[in-house]
Amino acid sequence: MTNFTPEDLLLYLYKETSSEKTEAITVALQRDWTLREKLEVLIASMKRLDKITQSPRTEVVLNVLNHAREQAEAV
Repeated sequence: MTNFTPEDLLLYLYKETSSEKTEAITVALQRDWTLREKLEVLIASMKRLDKITQSPRTEVVLNVLNHAREQAEAV
């Protein structure tokens, strides 16, 4: 049984593993319930991250725009 790291599972989820590693992880997932649990935790985390929406404060946006304007005027 090969041990896979959380990084291996993330690469697997994002389809960034080699075909050999993908096959090995797929087989391991069928046999190892703890590995499936780890994968489920990562999937749930990915779903929660997808729901996060953040915007910068208006003050920050205005500061950036003012700085850009000052730099353009200095040129």
